Amino acid sequence: MRSPLRPRETSEQRLLRPQKNTDWLHEDTWRVLRIQSEFVEGFAALAELGPAISVFGSARTPLGSPEYALGEETGKLLAQSGWSVITGGGPGQMEATCKGCTEAGGISVGLGIELPHEQMFNDWVSLGIYFRYFFARKTMFVKYAQGFVVLPGGFGTLDELFEAVTLAETGKIKSFPVVLVGRSYWSGLISWLKDQLLGAGMITEEELAAVQLVDTPAQALEIIGKAPANS
Repeated sequence: MRSPLRPRETSEQRLLRPQKNTDWLHEDTWRVLRIQSEFVEGFAALAELGPAISVFGSARTPLGSPEYALGEETGKLLAQSGWSVITGGGPGQMEATCKGCTEAGGISVGLGIELPHEQMFNDWVSLGIYFRYFFARKTMFVKYAQGFVVLPGGFGTLDELFEAVTLAETGKIKSFPVVLVGRSYWSGLISWLKDQLLGAGMITEEELAAVQLVDTPAQALEIIGKAPANS
């Protein structure tokens, strides 16, 4: 929906806002069914996707920038090695990754999200699914991927990165590769994690080592490996 039909409030805002009366007892019952439908739709659409890697990165990366080229190369190399890619389906790094993957003959999945500002799927998405709720969308990023590649990004990228690491740390998912691409961009974060969190005993060396840092998409692919032929 576009203006003037575009909602001024997202589904999550309506879900999380304080309720002044008991009508929510009836509204939330139906909202649960809507949430259920998002999981059902995502599971049905992605069940036969095959081996895939979730790629995270900024929606604000400009076309023609070195970071955009980094996303293109990442998508290209993953597709050439037999992986599909899963992104948020939007602009920036997501578009770059989908473009590189699609041009190399791969399948690019876009998991869109309802936001207050308008965001459409980029032109390189092979299969797109829109979600109202972040938690349903995040489940799809994890459930159907065998690893994560993290390109330069902002708060959303960090959120997705640390959720994946936390799920692995707590045993909610089996540990799988989490690779940060772009040493100059990410090294400050890794240094902070080492000096502050590891130094204070908040994390272990093993947990920190689960996040691997590389310079190039080719190095990331060496860590991830080739796609399983029977997946």
